[in-house]
Amino acid sequence: MNFFGVLVGLATLLMIGLGFFWVIRGERYFGVLWWPYVLGLGLLLVAGSFFVVADWASALLGALGASVIWGSTELKEQAVRTELGWYPFYGQKIHPPLADLIRRWPAPHL
Repeated sequence: MNFFGVLVGLATLLMIGLGFFWVIRGERYFGVLWWPYVLGLGLLLVAGSFFVVADWASALLGALGASVIWGSTELKEQAVRTELGWYPFYGQKIHPPLADLIRRWPAPHL
């Protein structure tokens, strides 16, 4: 029996589940303006998965990168949920470098 697919599936499920947690916490303390950096990290993880020789590590790295990319698009949605009062608002957010420039860019969404 080959358990490779089942183990990668369970690990991916765990990554997606943790993605919900870090998006909620990330938006609360850092804000939506960090989305380009999160998107870049996700793209680097996906690109890094091309260069990993081990199949399991490549699959997990690609799944983690895809989850982080999804999280970058979800930060704006989480900010809207916070404005609606579904989640507590935290006013002292940590602003990213180049925050004034990033404010002008439209945040991605899926």
